[in-house]
Amino acid sequence: MFSEFTLPAVVLVFALAGLAIAVVGTRMANLADVLADRTGLGEAVAGAVLLGATTSISGSITSITAAAGGNVDLAYSNSLGGIAVQTAFLAIADIVHRRANLEHAAASVENITQGVMLILLLTVPLIASMLPQVTVWGVHPASIVLIVLYVMGVRLAKLDRDKPMWMPQETAETRLDVPDPASGWGPSTAGLFARFAVYVAIVGVAGWVIALTGLEIAARTGIAQSVVGGLMTATVTSLPELVTTIAAVRRGALQMAVGGIIGGNTFDVLFLSASDVAYRDGSLYDAIDPASRFWAVAGIVVTAILVLGLIRREERGPANIGLESLMILVVYAASVGVTAFVL
Repeated sequence: MFSEFTLPAVVLVFALAGLAIAVVGTRMANLADVLADRTGLGEAVAGAVLLGATTSISGSITSITAAAGGNVDLAYSNSLGGIAVQTAFLAIADIVHRRANLEHAAASVENITQGVMLILLLTVPLIASMLPQVTVWGVHPASIVLIVLYVMGVRLAKLDRDKPMWMPQETAETRLDVPDPASGWGPSTAGLFARFAVYVAIVGVAGWVIALTGLEIAARTGIAQSVVGGLMTATVTSLPELVTTIAAVRRGALQMAVGGIIGGNTFDVLFLSASDVAYRDGSLYDAIDPASRFWAVAGIVVTAILVLGLIRREERGPANIGLESLMILVVYAASVGVTAFVL
């Protein structure tokens, strides 16, 4: 589609699609906060389901489009490379929230549950790549396991909110998830969902454009698909998470900010199930390059650090951000370096 465009024109379209994602992402965060109160889901679960899933649409379409074209390394690295960069976005949000470390103020059992489930999900594609590549109608059983685990994780997080067996200790800086009385005013809930759906559609189209232009950039520059996917398309399609996270923090919806990132990361792993279906030449997990698998390991590391931060709840840290946030930034920077210059 973009083969007749010059390389600068392709890069410009790539950037404009990313800008559209960023602008729409802010509005999605504001709507999701209101819908969290209207539906009774709470910030953490609404962040995971409403923000996490919908802001990941652009990345999902990017991976599916790449896999359908046989570009498995771009599909895989885009899916899992986004997890590392989106977790690093939480460190940026931690800088924005100046009163206390974000992991301290936004602690909730739902987000811890989702974080542990994300680590479990990330091990599935790694294990699948080491097992016999048996497929049913071209789909590996691991893709079904990912979907089942995702549904279980969302259900467990909702149960932990409704009937918690563990509660974080309240401090002066703890931000509790208390519904805003003003959330009941204004347009109807159905109208808000309709508007939210329009934003999702815009983000989805932008993701499709990013997939096509990203492939075109990779083909013309000779940059490896694992690098383009893990660094370029994963970062640009993750812009909704950055924008919605910052917007949620500024609104005081801290649990939604953390839940949106973890939920989005969890949904990113499901890209692999859809990509495996789209890839018709066998198992996606067998076709990927070891350089692409590295992003699954990086995702496990940064998620484990985040969960540790939510449990430890350090109130103050270096440069007024949590030590865990600083560690996440270091790990992400190291992962970028390894991908670009070592693998």
